[in-house]
This record gives sequence, C-alpha cells and structure tokens, in this order.
Amino acid sequence: MKTNYYRKNGPSGKPKIFVLDTNVILHDHAAIRHFKDNDLVIPLAVIEELDKFKKGNDTLAYNARGFMREINKLTDRREFGPEGISLGEGLGTIRIVPNHPFPEALRDLFADDIPDHRILSTAMWIRDTSPERFTALVSMDINLRLKAKAAGMPAQDYLTDKVEENVIEDSQREVVTKDDVDYSVIQSLTYGQDNSVDWKEVTDREPRPNTLFRLRSGDETVGARYDAGRGVITLVRTREAYGIKPRNEEQKFAIDACLNRRIPLVSLTGGAGTGKTLIALAAALEQEKDFDQIILTRPTVVLGGQDIGFLPGDQKSKMSPYIQPLMDNLDVIRRCFRPGSKQAMKIDELIRSEKLLISPLAYIRGRSLGRVFMIVDEAQNLTPHEVKTIITRAGEGTKMVFTGDIFQIDQPYLDQWSNGLSHLGEKMSGQRLFQHVFLRKGERSELSDLAATLL
Repeated sequence: MKTNYYRKNGPSGKPKIFVLDTNVILHDHAAIRHFKDNDLVIPLAVIEELDKFKKGNDTLAYNARGFMREINKLTDRREFGPEGISLGEGLGTIRIVPNHPFPEALRDLFADDIPDHRILSTAMWIRDTSPERFTALVSMDINLRLKAKAAGMPAQDYLTDKVEENVIEDSQREVVTKDDVDYSVIQSLTYGQDNSVDWKEVTDREPRPNTLFRLRSGDETVGARYDAGRGVITLVRTREAYGIKPRNEEQKFAIDACLNRRIPLVSLTGGAGTGKTLIALAAALEQEKDFDQIILTRPTVVLGGQDIGFLPGDQKSKMSPYIQPLMDNLDVIRRCFRPGSKQAMKIDELIRSEKLLISPLAYIRGRSLGRVFMIVDEAQNLTPHEVKTIITRAGEGTKMVFTGDIFQIDQPYLDQWSNGLSHLGEKMSGQRLFQHVFLRKGERSELSDLAATLL
C-alpha cells in the first residue's frame, strides 16, 4: 500500500512539512505540485546540486532547468520570508532555507561534508524548530532514507509515480485462463469463418480491450484476444516473423501484438532470455515495407550520470557499447537464413541505407516520428517522464514497442514500482491502442533458463 503523503495528521492537525531531496526534483520537476496543502522546504544544498545538472539534453538537465524556472516564476519580485511563498490555490507553501549543522550529538556520526548530510541536517533542523508539526525528509535515495531513520528523522520515498504492488503482480499473470469452455467455442475460433466468437460465450463480464485468453476444452487449448472494436474474442494464431517462430504461448501473444497494426503501442516484459527484443526486432523486419524507418534505441546508463556527449568519437562510436545487444539479436535473426540469402542481405541493406537505424534516446526530444517502427529496449531504466516524452513523439502510422525487465534496473533512483515501463503498463492498461505481454519462460538456452531460475 502507498503511504498517504497528504493527510493532515501532524500532532496539531496542521499541514505537514516535507523537506525534498535533490533526486525528487531531478525525477520530476513538477513534484512541488504533488503534495496538496502541505508545506515544502528546499535545503540550499539541493539548489547547489541542481546547478551541476542544469546543462545537457538528458532528462536530469531538463528537470533541473524546469524546477529553477518554476522557482524563479514563483519568486518574481517577492522574497521567500520565514513563512515561504504560496504554491497556489489549494496548495501549501515552499521556501528555500540555508544549510544547518547537525545537532551536537550527531556531528561525529555524520562528519563527512557531503550534500546528503547537509540535506539531512537541514531536515532535522526544520523538524526541531517546528515541533508542533509533522516533518519528514522525502528522498528516492534508499541510503539517505536509512541514514535519516538511524538518526531518528522520519523519511519517505517519493510515491507520486509509484505503481501499486498488486499492479505489478497482476501484470505477470494477465493471461486469463478459462477451463471447461464449450467445445463449440473452440471450434468456432479454430475453424470458423472469421475465427472469432462473441465475448458473452466465454465470460460473463465484458473484458478490457486486448485482454488475452487461454481457453481450454478437454485436451484442446487455444490462445485468444478480446477485440474491443468488434466486440469479439478472436483467435491468436501461431505466426512467424522474419524467421522467428514462437516457442511458447507468451511468445505467440507477443509476436501477434507486434505484428498487429491496429495496436500502435506494445510493452513486452520478462526476464533475461525470454525473447522480448528478438521478437520486437523480427516483427519490425517482417513489416519493414509498411514503415519509412525502423529505429532501435535504449537508455545509455553510464557511470557518473555523464551525457553521451562526453564519450569520444562520432554518434556511432558513442553508441556502440550500448547497441551490441541489439546487434546480437540481429545476428540471431540472420542465422535463421542461409548466408547470402535474400533475407540476410536485406538486413545488411537496411542498416547501410539507415532504414534500420540505431539512435540515442537523447536525440528523440523535439522530433516527430511518422510511419516509424520504434523499439525501446531496456525501458525499465527510463523514468515515467521519459516514457511520456518518447510516446508523445509518435506521428501517424507509427508503432512503438517497449521491452524490458522491471526487476533488473540499473538506475539508482528507480525500482520496479517507479520506473517508466511499470508506469506505462499501469496507465495504459485497458486502452484499445495498447497491449502488454509478460514473457515468463526463458528460451535463450537450457543453461540460461536454469541460471535465471536458480541463481
């Protein structure tokens, strides 16, 4: 369950005070609007840290600049004063306070002069000078929250973009299994004229758009999907995409979703070796004549948060360490065909002509992507705002496929509940234009599957 930030439950019934860490603002520059009528405090150490992030084209720089513009607008011709400045009707106040030292008893414990300690000590000073109100430090940094709790300071995560735990669990078992289905339904789906049946023949309540079904009658099992536009449950056939054949039921659903032009937004999640990226690439190649370009991209998670521009070489050289997994998947598809075959040569030609293009995510902002098949790999390392930025680039005729494993995150301030891929699944679930498939079984190799299960 999410903690409720917003109730007035301080000792005096007054609004709470929340002290924001830098990472909250870098995650969401509009965070100051998400605390209802509670009051916010920004330690000066946070402003000092934001100054280091304001240059660049990545999301951190975008949020740093966005927050500073917002603060500048709020303070136009006004001083903060001891009570702060109102954030607007129905909201609390915000103020920036100078850094304050730790209480005497804790100075030896937190001797290092680092931004985290300055933020924590300031939060404790706010708490001690406002004993009649509940005060908490809000940080997405687990280590800082642990330090705060060790020092007796209430600390909370930033929950606005967090997905409920039960939503994560539901996303992993979203294929609805129906046993003892009337055999005539199986017959109509398998051999009927349009391979579909009215939803009332399968379930009592109308399913959400694109709900997946596993329908069983005796020894026969078929996969199906609810087509909300037609109001029918339709057969999901076993289809091949550019030499790649599904090895299990979830892969069959995934290939069907990636090949379906009426579903422009798809997310594929699952562990290592389940075939997420391979299926998306194969589906893109299968439909390359229907699109002007195929764009492959993935987050460039680098040490120290450096922008890709810091790396040596041209764009291709900068991206080469990150695109190798995508190239490996292309090699798997090539090996489905004889060397020198028309299909294998076609892949090389698409790369040469840049119809198949590998591009950094940093260059997506501001573009309009029309008639593009776009694959965003490792999308669990994106923030909700970054996912929104990518999807809002979609023009007419564009299809986007996001792939990733929400339990394998490399960004320090994201987890399985706050990353963009989970956020996408929660917000888009039940939309006619969206399909999510969770791939359960590893198919890379018997050894890979064994390691994923046991280690």
